[in-house]
Amino acid sequence: MGRKIGEMAAATGLTVRTLHYYEEIGLLTASERSDGGHRVYGPDDVERLYRITLLRRFGLPLQEIGRALDDPAWSLRGALTNHLAELEERLEATSRLRTRVLGLLSSEVADHGPLNDDLLELLETMTMLDDRVQRRISFLVYTDLEAAYEYLTGVFGLGPGKLDRTEDGRVVHGEIHAGDGVIWLHGEDPNFRLASPRTLGAATSGVAVMVDDVDEHHRQARDRGASIAQEPIDQPYGYRVYSAWDPEGGLWSFMRPLD
Repeated sequence: MGRKIGEMAAATGLTVRTLHYYEEIGLLTASERSDGGHRVYGPDDVERLYRITLLRRFGLPLQEIGRALDDPAWSLRGALTNHLAELEERLEATSRLRTRVLGLLSSEVADHGPLNDDLLELLETMTMLDDRVQRRISFLVYTDLEAAYEYLTGVFGLGPGKLDRTEDGRVVHGEIHAGDGVIWLHGEDPNFRLASPRTLGAATSGVAVMVDDVDEHHRQARDRGASIAQEPIDQPYGYRVYSAWDPEGGLWSFMRPLD
């Protein structure tokens, strides 16, 4: 017995919008229709959706998932084998690190401080588990940092951070928070070829921020006076997105995954 689209959405945790979009891009099409013309998903459709969801968890974009599912040369077993090999390598490194730390704790070294060789061995193992880059901070260039700060926090609803001022009250540095990230606001500086989009007459980069509800965020930003560059739309790379300009011509996109 097949499932209607609402039942399919409820069973999988996906939204009806996501299932509609999967059909629109040819990723998943219901194999049957009811007498009333409603989509009905059969067992093969459920199996395909399971594979789609699994591959999404691996981080593949929707277009790549479509190719993977429809390419007879592609092997799910091969993809799982590669994934398992990566997990095994990481588990092995973790196990070695655990064994080494336990060994140090059970020895006299823990009471007197580890020797250089012990520290080096620990660091070598830890490097295999940790990325070399510990933190990323982006910065944006504006002619008027204070005005940009007020707009980004007041219109886009980004989290307010600190503003650093000179003795005469001029803002020389600002910080705003976007989810789990921080963005610095930086003044123009010809020595480093840093210029605002307002000065250049064009945006050379943009910022994408994940939000819980794209349409609600769009409504609030529009009502607060945001200059909307693109209305909310489902994109083929698997996100619902809208875009807006900041007061100096910087491009911002607010999005969430379709599934």
